[in-house]
Amino acid sequence: MLHQKLKIYQTEDIYPFHMPGHKRQKLDFYNPYEIDITEIEGFDNLHHATEVLFDDQKKVAKLYGSMESFYLINGSTCGILSAISAVVKRNGTILVARNCHKSVYHALFLRQLQAVYVYPKVTKIGIQGQVLAEDIEQQIVQNKNIQAVFITSPTYDGIVSDVKKIANVVHKYGLPLIVDSAHGAHFGFSKAFPQNAISQGADIVIESVHKTLPAFTQTALLHVCSQRISVESIRKYLSIYQTSSPSYVLMAGIDKCMDFLIEKGNEYFQKFEKNLSDFYEHTKSFKHLKVVTKQDFSKQEIYDFDMSKILIFSKRKEISGANLQEVLLKKYGLQMEMASGNYVLALTSLMDTKEGFQRLECALCDLDNIIETSVICMKKEYNKNNFFSKEMTEWICTDKDRNGILQNLENKKTNVSELEVAISNIYTPQQAYMEIYEAEELEKTVVSFENAVGKINGEYLYLYPPGIPMIVPGEVILEKLIQDIKMCQALGLEVEGLYDVNHMKIVLY
Repeated sequence: MLHQKLKIYQTEDIYPFHMPGHKRQKLDFYNPYEIDITEIEGFDNLHHATEVLFDDQKKVAKLYGSMESFYLINGSTCGILSAISAVVKRNGTILVARNCHKSVYHALFLRQLQAVYVYPKVTKIGIQGQVLAEDIEQQIVQNKNIQAVFITSPTYDGIVSDVKKIANVVHKYGLPLIVDSAHGAHFGFSKAFPQNAISQGADIVIESVHKTLPAFTQTALLHVCSQRISVESIRKYLSIYQTSSPSYVLMAGIDKCMDFLIEKGNEYFQKFEKNLSDFYEHTKSFKHLKVVTKQDFSKQEIYDFDMSKILIFSKRKEISGANLQEVLLKKYGLQMEMASGNYVLALTSLMDTKEGFQRLECALCDLDNIIETSVICMKKEYNKNNFFSKEMTEWICTDKDRNGILQNLENKKTNVSELEVAISNIYTPQQAYMEIYEAEELEKTVVSFENAVGKINGEYLYLYPPGIPMIVPGEVILEKLIQDIKMCQALGLEVEGLYDVNHMKIVLY
């Protein structure tokens, strides 16, 4: 039973480097059963707020500097759906960054929208970088029917675009800018982090308070920041995409979180900054692991970086992100947010403790030393538990001599350049035969790669990282795409959305 499993889990010594941002630390809150009510007299109605909820949302707007703010208890997803629906007419056209959240693609489907895509830069370490204002302007000039622009900043990995510059470009053409800032609810409260998109000129900003702040899962905020947006239209769509029975427990959690920021935010952010600063300083000299910092990116690749997103890369081809995640959990009791091809993501918040950061720091130091000092130790202590890949096992068994190990590593470095070439070449505009909403509603069938060329794609295909769709439903499958998929598979990368390693779904049309 779920409740029993959760009860057991909370007693285990596993530290959460993942959302929600409260990190399982209890604020001065109440028994949820005692405050779980409905819209009774004196407690207002979220969809027609005029009393206590009206005042609470005004408090949020003042705190964040928006024109008007709304509670979201269906997550940032309902905010994204509402924002797009409110500013783009049905069958209209919207410019979206290709690395946007899947809820944006759901909005394209639900509203039967035409999408014009802008692609973020791809960084040398293989994750998606910033979206450039120049690229957005080029698409606006070339596509006169665009009614709004949608970008994500920060990304899941903490990459921030120049929202101010983008907003100036978008507004020059009389269009609204929507920013998915789900991972940036903590921006603007400390100089150690980037400014929030609200202060940088965005017209609508959506933030998930549960991701980086002490609030319950699926709680978020939608900020209306300019007169370009119809507040009434936003309200209408929020009432469509949110439940008609909003949880007072979740809403009280948002309110408690806001009071926490007002009363204790400065104190906690100072501790947070110090913990992060110490962590990055103490982990900068690893030989086989790499903790990414802002300095690892060029100005062209990113505008800014959110250091609360700790990206831990393996420099060793033989050790994958999944391997790292498993070791960190099973040996050190540290649960990461996400594992990808060759890195793990540790999400931190102002509720993380000094001891938590020290546990992660010590674990990474230990792992780096183990990899460096003793191949035999690695085999004996870890491989028996499948902590490392089959490739690492074979490599450990065959390379006993230290010089042979170093030579082996040098030989494997050629794969890195191959990977960079693969990534830089696959994210190119695709030919759209039909819109996503048209392709989604048609029957699909499974075909081999060889028989897919020239057909209409039926699924989203992602290389992860960096998580940008290589192709979306309705686009034409070209021979280049098939070759890119095979090349990525040969490099050991995961292509999501395939039916299996040799087949994909196409639209029957």
